[in-house]
Amino acid sequence: MGLCLGRLGGRRSGRVDRLTRSRLHKPEITTIHGPRVTGAAGEPPPCGILVSVNGTESPPRRGHLRVRAQPHRGEVTSGYGEPSPAGGHLRVWRVKLLRDGSSGYTGGLLAVRPGSVGGRAYTEGGVVPRCPPRRVTGHPERRTRRGTMGTDKAVKDDFLRQAAPYRRELLAHCYRMLGSVHDAEDQVQETYLRAWRSYEGFEGRSSVRTWLHRIATRTCLTALESRGRRPLPTGLGEPSADPYDTLVERSEVPWLEPVPDAMAGAEHADPAAIVTSRESIRLALIAALQHLPPRHRAVLILRDVLRWRAAEVAEALGTTTTAVNSLLQRARARLDEVTPAQAELAEPTSAEERDLLARYVRAFEEYDVSAIVELLTADAVWEMPPYTGWYQGPEDIGRLIGAQCPADGPGAMRLVPVRANGQPAFAVYMRAADGAHHAFALQVLTPTPTRVAHVVMFFDLRLFPMFGLPAVLPAAPAGPIASVP
Repeated sequence: MGLCLGRLGGRRSGRVDRLTRSRLHKPEITTIHGPRVTGAAGEPPPCGILVSVNGTESPPRRGHLRVRAQPHRGEVTSGYGEPSPAGGHLRVWRVKLLRDGSSGYTGGLLAVRPGSVGGRAYTEGGVVPRCPPRRVTGHPERRTRRGTMGTDKAVKDDFLRQAAPYRRELLAHCYRMLGSVHDAEDQVQETYLRAWRSYEGFEGRSSVRTWLHRIATRTCLTALESRGRRPLPTGLGEPSADPYDTLVERSEVPWLEPVPDAMAGAEHADPAAIVTSRESIRLALIAALQHLPPRHRAVLILRDVLRWRAAEVAEALGTTTTAVNSLLQRARARLDEVTPAQAELAEPTSAEERDLLARYVRAFEEYDVSAIVELLTADAVWEMPPYTGWYQGPEDIGRLIGAQCPADGPGAMRLVPVRANGQPAFAVYMRAADGAHHAFALQVLTPTPTRVAHVVMFFDLRLFPMFGLPAVLPAAPAGPIASVP
């Protein structure tokens, strides 16, 4: 029974692409044939995924070809090839694949185009058929799909089974990197696409979770090469605005966006996991991360949020541990400079928060500006992207609401509670001329035990579907749409 290596064309990993673009020719492996030789136990020949041709370990002597394979059940096999005479346009290597811990091996001939192997590492290589290997007939460069359809489906199912549980975690990671839930969704999709293309070359040296986060980090860094940071109005460097001034809208600015707790995995059965998840997506933290260069941001998130070791971060970013530690030190120092003091305010208990939020909803729905002002801390901040102005102090915020809010009295606004960035939030609906309440804005609050310290009011109506919210509220709902979280 022969052992066959498929062509190394088709799927290409990011590593192969980078090596090919720089200075190497991609090896085109056509086929390998040879007799089956087994050990005393009669074990089958190794099969699985070819992971390296002339890998990082040097061959024993010049002119030899090193081949490593990842078998179906996880064992690692390896072998060396000796050049053999060959006519035509192919160079043939005699290869012996050894199963670790066993005397059994499969020998054969590996045909490689001349000049394609130069002692460099190639990963994510051609496919060795799953056990048992299928006999290949006809021209060595022609392959039929009939024998691999079942295997492809099994690989796909295995990939989905292992990768699907990390979707929310990956979205939270991409959101921390990008500051946009829409961009984060795009990059999660790109992450899964890249992971699927290179899954057959995944050697299991790290967990699937770590492998996916590594791909997601690189994907986000690539996306950030052509994008600027996403600020809030307070991050533009301007002083607080006059509440009576005309509002200045800048829709062309890529503003920071909130993320629903449900999408980012901040809703969890484990209370400790809830705290950790929510702390890592707080709006103040995401806004502060936007002040860091992309690589600084990646290092800080991988080290301080995901708790990776410096060596793991260095491998993911293609740098050294010394560089990682230096970037981390600078990132932490910069983060301390830009993090607002409100981010360190005491968290309210559940009972305190429920009472505070109930009074907050009542004050807005009754359009009681005085009551709203009473619920704000002395140094409260109010900002409203895409408007560039931001306002500080309860008096100025009260003047802003009185002068700029289109509400015409009690009942003009209705607030639907949601959760965003691990914080309480409200979808604000405004009564229109038709008498119905239409989507108006999304408020994300930073509460203290007794008052509200910060409100960011997002006027991007694309956020409503993300939170599962309707564009128009029913005229007379039979009951509350949601309870105050």
